[in-house]
Amino acid sequence: LREDEAMSDSAAIDIEVLDIAYAAIMSEIVETGVAPHYAELAPRLGVAPQESLARIRAIIGSTPGWMHPDTDLIASFPPFNNQPTQYRISVDGEQKWFAQCGFEALACRWLFAGKTVRVDAPCLLGDEPLVIEMRDEEILSTSPNTIVGYTRSAVGVMRPTGRSAEVG
Repeated sequence: LREDEAMSDSAAIDIEVLDIAYAAIMSEIVETGVAPHYAELAPRLGVAPQESLARIRAIIGSTPGWMHPDTDLIASFPPFNNQPTQYRISVDGEQKWFAQCGFEALACRWLFAGKTVRVDAPCLLGDEPLVIEMRDEEILSTSPNTIVGYTRSAVGVMRPTGRSAEVG
């Protein structure tokens, strides 16, 4: 999907229609652990398959998600990833989800209100696995006791004036 295709798709589709499609996709992922194919989504939306695909493309074009290259398959729909990653998500002991990245793994909890969400991931800098258990806004446990995340993003580094803050 090219960026200009996503922009033209989203400009032509009403935001309320996209909200309904977004909710249907997210609901399917939460329920099954897998993003729906556009042909499976179409009957839920009451539209033709090609219209379902246009809505998916419009949503993907406005989020940090993406389609698998050269296909019409959802690869990543934040905070989830449709293909396995090292960030395994379990809910009340059942593992069937994967997070897009370590930070998105933390965001998965809001989709499972009142349930225990566990993130299991290998440490990319050491040999000790990382485990975080959460329920709603509460961190229940971490192993090891201290876990630090890193990003190459400028988030938290940029000042409102656009000047970089000193880091270090």
